Formats: sequence, structure tokens, C-alpha cells
Amino acid sequence: MASSSSQNGIQMLLAAEQEAQHIVNAARTAKQARLKQAKEEAEKEIAEFRAQMEAEFQRKVAETSGDSGANVKRLEQETNAKIDHLKAEASRISPDVISMLLRHVTTVKN
Repeated sequence: MASSSSQNGIQMLLAAEQEAQHIVNAARTAKQARLKQAKEEAEKEIAEFRAQMEAEFQRKVAETSGDSGANVKRLEQETNAKIDHLKAEASRISPDVISMLLRHVTTVKN
């Protein structure tokens, strides 16, 4: 009788061990599934963040490029204004320069 009850106890222990093993395996499987899900969610968030940063970068590049065109136009206007100023100054002093050159060329020094 003691042998039968001890055999019964061993069977219960083996059954409990198998049940515990099933619980551990189920927990391990659930953990792996959750890790996989977390990884997929993280990759999705990274992709969204990357797309957002890329869009912001492209917007800033477009803004900067637009400014570049405006800067070129402004510089061209400033350059043309300076050229016009130099031409006006040259026209204003040209008669004086010509008369000075003629005076020096025609003056004979001994």
C-alpha cells in the first residue's frame, strides 16, 4: 500500500512537472511573440520618424534653395547698380582726365 501511494505521489509529481513545463513553454512562447511584436512596432515608429525627418529636411532644402535664387537676384541687382555708378563717375570725370592728359602731352619741359 505504501508502494502504491508512493507510486501515486511520483505520478502526481511527474504530472505536476509536465504541467509546469507546459506553463514555462507557454510563457516563453508568449514572451517571444511579445518581443517580436515590440520589434515590429519599434521598426514602424523608426520608419515614421525617418519619413518625418526626411520630409522636414526636404522642406528646409526647398526653402533654402528658394532663398538662394532670391540672393542671386539681389546680388545681380546690386552689381548692376555698382556698374551703373562706376559708369556715371567715369562719364563725369572723363573730360577732366582728357584735358589733363592733353596738357601733359603737349607741355614741353626743358
